[in-house]
Amino acid sequence: MKATEVPAIAGAYLFEPTPYADERGFFSRTFDAEVLRSVGLDPDAFVQDSLSRSVRGVLRGLHLRSGAGESKLVRCSYGRIFDVVVDLRPDSPTYRARAFFELSDRTQATLYIPAGCAHGFQALTGPADVSYRIDRPHDPAEDVTIAFDDPELAIDWPLPVTSMSRRDREAPSLAEVLKHTEK
Repeated sequence: MKATEVPAIAGAYLFEPTPYADERGFFSRTFDAEVLRSVGLDPDAFVQDSLSRSVRGVLRGLHLRSGAGESKLVRCSYGRIFDVVVDLRPDSPTYRARAFFELSDRTQATLYIPAGCAHGFQALTGPADVSYRIDRPHDPAEDVTIAFDDPELAIDWPLPVTSMSRRDREAPSLAEVLKHTEK
């Protein structure tokens, strides 16, 4: 498994396994504690695993957590997604930078997203299963959502949006969120 720093987002990493494929299919290591330690991450810090399944065109995000934030490992275990990370850590050298990834079942790559970064994705296939490994128990009172179509972020989502949650559809702009979080 290879760990690569994401230049656009300070502290983010892409973990790329080396799947073994043969006539039966493939086998791939998707989590390796030693590889995480090699880049300064504590593999024991992750306390919750979650899974989402989305149909083609579904958009989820942009989400982050208030308070201490939430670091996570994200992987598309089945299908393909267009994944977005926005650095919203005011003290970060990459503050307000964006990074885009295509995660898929073909590569089984895992993206490490540091606390304080917003995250969202759009399913490019149906279904698309996304696995999350999170470093804090979920507290809905800390959920923050930013408008996926905020002009300041200018994210070029690859497909028309077929579905999204009411919370995502009614999310405030980045400027509105920052006004409340940067006090």
